[in-house]
Amino acid sequence: MSAGQEQYWNTAVQPLRVLVAEDEADAAAALAELLRREGHEPIIARNGLEALDLAGRAPPDVVLLDIGLPGLDGYRLAERLQAQVDGRRPLLVAVTGRGADLDRACSAAAGVDLHLVKPVDPHQLLSLLRRFCDTVRP
Repeated sequence: MSAGQEQYWNTAVQPLRVLVAEDEADAAAALAELLRREGHEPIIARNGLEALDLAGRAPPDVVLLDIGLPGLDGYRLAERLQAQVDGRRPLLVAVTGRGADLDRACSAAAGVDLHLVKPVDPHQLLSLLRRFCDTVRP
């Protein structure tokens, strides 16, 4: 870990349960490690149906979802996650290689709160999670 990275590893942040819905194993592992180092609890799903199942068993605070998931794509996953929540909706963040205006519009229509394009800047992602903690858990 470089000196620059140490500046944003902050274990004082309130831990979040973060569902990482990503079919690319290396990308999922890297996101999970980043989240763990920040003190969060990552849960990895390799496809949309697995993500939906995991979210039903242990509702996440945040879902980082790839749009191009097998089985159930990220747009449908976002819609179904919103339909299954019981008064508690997770923050839905697309983390995808798809960044065209149409992709962003489809994310918004599906209820995705924020659309980030890969490669995602770790500082930006961790800052987003900190702001979410401050807003939801002041």
